Amino acid sequence: MADGLKTELPYRGSSFGREYAESLDAADPLREYRNQFIIPSKADLKRKTIAVAEQESPSPDCIYFCGNSLGLQPKSTRTYVDSLLQTWATKAVLGHFTRLEDSPFPAYMDCDDASAKLMAGVVGALPSEVAVMSTLTGNLHLLMASFYQPTKEKYKIILEGKAFPSDHYAVESQIRLHGFDPKDAMVLIEPKDLKDPVLPTEKILKVIDEHADSTALILLPGIQYYSGQYLDIPTITAHAHSKGLLIGWDCAHAAGNVELKLHEWDVDFAAWCTYKYLNSGPGSMGGLFVHEKHGKVDMQNKEDPYRHRLSGWWGGDKDLRFLMDNKFVPRPGAAGFQLSNPSVLDMSAVLASLDMFDKATMAAIRKKSLALTSYLEHLLLNSPSNVRPDGELFTIITPSNPEARGAQLSVLLKPGLLESIFGHLADNGIILDQRKPDVIRVAPAPLYNTFADVWDFVHVFFEACRKAGQEKDQGN
Repeated sequence: MADGLKTELPYRGSSFGREYAESLDAADPLREYRNQFIIPSKADLKRKTIAVAEQESPSPDCIYFCGNSLGLQPKSTRTYVDSLLQTWATKAVLGHFTRLEDSPFPAYMDCDDASAKLMAGVVGALPSEVAVMSTLTGNLHLLMASFYQPTKEKYKIILEGKAFPSDHYAVESQIRLHGFDPKDAMVLIEPKDLKDPVLPTEKILKVIDEHADSTALILLPGIQYYSGQYLDIPTITAHAHSKGLLIGWDCAHAAGNVELKLHEWDVDFAAWCTYKYLNSGPGSMGGLFVHEKHGKVDMQNKEDPYRHRLSGWWGGDKDLRFLMDNKFVPRPGAAGFQLSNPSVLDMSAVLASLDMFDKATMAAIRKKSLALTSYLEHLLLNSPSNVRPDGELFTIITPSNPEARGAQLSVLLKPGLLESIFGHLADNGIILDQRKPDVIRVAPAPLYNTFADVWDFVHVFFEACRKAGQEKDQGN
């Protein structure tokens, strides 16, 4: 495989051996990126202090499959943050306007533009359509304040029934803010069964059709956090527009994960965080997208100079920002939706990660991601009977079509096994995510996870299943 990884892996009888996983890693064009991350060791995970004892023995790396919750720290983050701290220390307020020759990022005043330019490549947008700002739920509220303009006739918001709680809360509170009852105004697209939580595109389109006459807005996830389903954004967006409806997308689990084309797909707006696949640190800044058609500014048009939004100082025209005349003239595009000046400390971590994504490219990241999840699925479902645990102890509830999922397989366990299996994995230095009562989410991230990681995980997982099954049998 000299031309790099292939999405369709050439499985053979030897594909179940660890040597095969190692051969895939050797052919991986992104393999060097793993060395650009700090991967916790198994000892790190158990230690009760930050400091490492001098006498502590070397410890192997953990297997980290939790990038869908919090990405690992790039080694360059410390360089970027230290550079910011040094600039602050030596330039103080002058750092707003001074670009230092040996700094990896621009003057404070221009950090938001630099991050928007790099982020645009991650989400498939024009740089003017992207702003790195605030946090995910805060940005959703800001966007809905602009795009949710209900009337007596059209007031509903369509979202999926198992939306991430903060999305549900945000939508519900926006509806109440406008004086409507969520019981009537919030339309939930529900899966037919939590054991099969995938939402067919046809069902989503049908719900849109049924409520089009009374709907003011649609808000859906690019990738559904629980099932890992990658929704058909272009098809659903086009259908919403055919009904005259605005549609926004929560891309928290999609940005940095799949190859988005928000501009080309004519998405009205989107928001995402940067601490998952984008590896910028816990609670770090979010991002938003506003299509260029909604970001136009024409101050000569006295009746409708720009799209309504909640306005703030940093969203104003940069040339007029320091005139302090209290006459708001927004910057064109998504930048005009900014409020306060961004935390440059946070932004330095975002830029450290985005620089890596810019070099790796989303096309290459997605290609490896498809290969990783395909290999993971292959081992989970097709390993020889002498390797797999006896009985049907788990199923995969993420779509089997690789194009309909991101870097995650959600594994539904037989009831009563989660605690034992999750504990066994943790004891063996495998970090992933659980969703009670019975789901573990396995998310190999292409920039720092390997095919050998996948192989090792599957074998420890099978051990955990056997152990949990035996414990359950003994308990009965």
